[in-house]
Amino acid sequence: CQPVPKPESRVEVCDLNPCPPRWKVTPAGPCSSSCGLGLAVQLVTCVQILHGQEVLQEEHLCPVAEKPLTSVPCVIRTCSYEWSFSEWSECSTSCGNGIQTRQDFCLSSLTHKPVNPLFCRHFPKAIVVRGCSAGPCPEQEGTLSPGAQLQPVTPATHLTTAAAATEHRYKDLDVPLEQTKPGGGEEITAKRSFLCVCGNLFLNATGIINMTGVESRDCTVAIGRPLREEISVTILESSLNCSAGEVLLFSGRMMWRTGCRKLPLSLINSRTNTLIVKQRVVLPGNGVILQYSSRTATKKYYQDCDQQLFGPQGEIVTPVQLPEERQEVVCRTFITVAPRQRISIRALNTDLGPEGNQTHFNYILVRDVSTMKTVVFRGKQQFLWQSTGSQAEIEFHE
Repeated sequence: CQPVPKPESRVEVCDLNPCPPRWKVTPAGPCSSSCGLGLAVQLVTCVQILHGQEVLQEEHLCPVAEKPLTSVPCVIRTCSYEWSFSEWSECSTSCGNGIQTRQDFCLSSLTHKPVNPLFCRHFPKAIVVRGCSAGPCPEQEGTLSPGAQLQPVTPATHLTTAAAATEHRYKDLDVPLEQTKPGGGEEITAKRSFLCVCGNLFLNATGIINMTGVESRDCTVAIGRPLREEISVTILESSLNCSAGEVLLFSGRMMWRTGCRKLPLSLINSRTNTLIVKQRVVLPGNGVILQYSSRTATKKYYQDCDQQLFGPQGEIVTPVQLPEERQEVVCRTFITVAPRQRISIRALNTDLGPEGNQTHFNYILVRDVSTMKTVVFRGKQQFLWQSTGSQAEIEFHE
């Protein structure tokens, strides 16, 4: 810059106001834990520089959103913990197949005493449930495998003449059309009865459900069809008192809907093969009458290796995939039972390959549909899982 004339140096006052109050943090104190994760306390004060001196101010004068933490995490060294177990319990049955359980607890390698299980959460844990056999039961010898009772519902394409005629007299029905045998045949009967329909699972291709006059305040029914179908529901009659808080709820795998006003003749499409209808009434005698039907789904919402199960008990086997499908899709098994029932899944034998060959994506996932909570099982782990609702999903990864 030598050829260019240099401007004169000049100083201008930019701001005569004092700096605003700010937070001051003193060095943190000792860690609260000798190993593992602990907390250290640090002193946080509000100060302001006035005439070159640091003056303590009230905390509300400093920006509250910017206040540093008074306690900060600290780690001096890593703690060593390990899982320990009690002895196995006796077999749960005196004959036939049962289960054994044991308690787990987290031990500190320094004190050899139990500590909070959270300290062991990153360490692998052995199984706490395993299968056992106390020998064959006399009444079980020669019987069929329970797996024969857990089968997908047989699709039905039409109503019988008697059932079709009954649809025109739906006002006289106190219970819906039901199959004479679960999962078999298309014969449908209409019964006049004061038995409550609440808690039932309906597997026919079409039918009428009368939910009026039920004694319970909450009445839940479920409708189930094969995976390739979808369910539609029409409200024939409704005496719900909306101002009193009475309401009708519909829930499916891909939809959720509530309603009370303008229900008669409204159409609800589940877009899937299962639908749960829950009725909440305050005044005795109120309710709705539904007519449901099923048809071939307009969109494919499932994989070819998926399966739908409705039975009360049976065996579940890993779905078989074609060679070109492997590692491209996740095979699922959907289980739906009557709303008044719950589901237990017991794995007596699982083999997902040698532990050294397992990957992060090689596991079985079980989902509780009512809470959407999932549990993952890997390797040769045996387990006993129980649902909080009437629907469960199992995913077989790789």
